[in-house]
Amino acid sequence: MAGDLPEVVKKEETGGLKVKITGKTHVKPAKKLDKKEFQLVTFDLPYLAFYYNQKLLLYGDNGGEVRFPEMVEKLKDGLETVLEPFHQLAGRLGKDKDGVFRVEYDDDMEGVEVAEAVADDICIADLVAEEGTATLKELIPYNGILNLEGLQRPLMAVQLTKLKDGVAMGCAFNHAVLDGTATWHFMSSWAEICRGAQDISVAPFLERTKARNTRVKLDITLPPEPAAANGDSKEAAAAPPLREKVFKFTEAAIDKIKSKVNSTNLPSDGSNPFSTFQSLSVHIWRHVTQARNLKPEDITVFTVFADCRKRVDPPMPESYFGNLIQAIFTGTAAGLLLMNPPEFGAGVIQKAIVSHDAAAIDQRNKEWESAPKIFQFKDAGMNCVAVGSSPRFKVYDVDFGWGKPESVRSGCNNRFDGMMYLYQGKDGGRSIDVEISLEEEAMARLEKDKEFLMEN
Repeated sequence: MAGDLPEVVKKEETGGLKVKITGKTHVKPAKKLDKKEFQLVTFDLPYLAFYYNQKLLLYGDNGGEVRFPEMVEKLKDGLETVLEPFHQLAGRLGKDKDGVFRVEYDDDMEGVEVAEAVADDICIADLVAEEGTATLKELIPYNGILNLEGLQRPLMAVQLTKLKDGVAMGCAFNHAVLDGTATWHFMSSWAEICRGAQDISVAPFLERTKARNTRVKLDITLPPEPAAANGDSKEAAAAPPLREKVFKFTEAAIDKIKSKVNSTNLPSDGSNPFSTFQSLSVHIWRHVTQARNLKPEDITVFTVFADCRKRVDPPMPESYFGNLIQAIFTGTAAGLLLMNPPEFGAGVIQKAIVSHDAAAIDQRNKEWESAPKIFQFKDAGMNCVAVGSSPRFKVYDVDFGWGKPESVRSGCNNRFDGMMYLYQGKDGGRSIDVEISLEEEAMARLEKDKEFLMEN
């Protein structure tokens, strides 16, 4: 572990929350690993202009039985160990002599940034009840930091905040280096070590070039004044304000939505029944479109950042470490989506997902490589509903030795009108939590939509 930095004390207030940063350290792999380099591939590169991916996990202290200093030391010790196999997270972005981006690791690098903080006047219950991200913002590092800044700063940062009755673990991951599947593989492995395992059960597959080995030179630099995430730029100031909310769908509600979408006879074209994901997605897409008061002729786009590990040829293991996702876009006129039964929209989504096979992925990569375009995080389409994360991720199984999280949330980075994150519900089973950002007026209408809320 690197030596402690000089103590940093910072007090910030947002919505009454006072967070004091009491110190920062850096954590490196426990063993010397020498110099390592990993070329970023076509699946990674489009995310350089996104912001760091942020996650917040809230843990109780079991009635004061678990003391904050011991938690911090246990987490740092576990991080030292888990960073041996996941050493890319302890590195930096760099470029080779040809201008191709890569992850560089060297034993002399600082490693992962770990900040300690105190917010003694806030309870977990207060944060669990928080619908937006304004209050949560002070508990997660790297707000408004572009992934490209990984050229000069750590690829992962953690903030551990002592609460009145627990701890908030805010994590920021460089999204050009890993996707959601790899993120939760890392988090579950870190927790495994902290619970006493001598080694992690599934090692990361680090050979990115097995998925794609085309070398793409990118001439991309940081903008003079990077637009801060969620609203500090002039452009963001001109945009209508957004509101975030978490909608919790119980297992019974999910089953009801799925049953309704699959209630008619299946088409004769051999399509499969609509999945839970497709059924919930069209439910949200339709009701958000309605809440936006779009004209019948207005186009609305549905976007999903799909895991391609099993879609590429040859398939990659689930433990592939990196980005192996692609955005799948589809759309239709708002009138068609709303005037037809839900299976119409579900069919549009299903067709787009099923057709995104190895050939389609390869074609998309070839097109991008011939004319690379670095998208911003909000370039997901007109009047869009875009899906990130997945209820498949076992986020409530991330137990570091003091119990499962009380809540798992995303930070305020990479949010725009229509962006939603799906999480496994805390109740387990097939329950799903939907975090969604919308313009204020549309959100107000959605909140009153009893059919959307499954209250009728």
